[in-house]
Amino acid sequence: MTQMSQAHSPSPLAGIAARLLRSRRLMRAPIWIYKARAGALFGSRMLMLEHIGRKSGAPRFAVLEVIERPSPDAWIVASGFGRKAQWFRNIQANPQVRVYTGSHPPRRAGACILDQAETDRTLAAYRNRHPQAWERMRPVLEQTLGTPITDTNSPLPMAEFRLN
Repeated sequence: MTQMSQAHSPSPLAGIAARLLRSRRLMRAPIWIYKARAGALFGSRMLMLEHIGRKSGAPRFAVLEVIERPSPDAWIVASGFGRKAQWFRNIQANPQVRVYTGSHPPRRAGACILDQAETDRTLAAYRNRHPQAWERMRPVLEQTLGTPITDTNSPLPMAEFRLN
């Protein structure tokens, strides 16, 4: 079966996983672990982002997978819900954020949205480093984004957080 035909007929597991990702209670559970300074339980592939609500002005939190570490003071993450994700929209409105990694206290950082070429390069590098994880997540992401993910012009927007 080709990648394109797989994308149009997602497995039942991809649908279940996509619904779980929409579960607010489940997705918010790791936030309390980071706030308790126990984020090391998630290893180095996760971080918690503190961003400011663009309408409320209140602090908001999201736990995100680290796709790449271009340097010791920078992290690249992808928005599995595309440009409509609240955290993504908030960092576009206010790129000043705080990043929680491991058991460290929060650190101030600036957010930058990656352009399409950098997004495609980062996604290709991730697929090469983590082929099994990518094969499990690709159908879930395609389900949440509502479109196939190809090698170029990926609909999966990415942001880089760099310490100030």
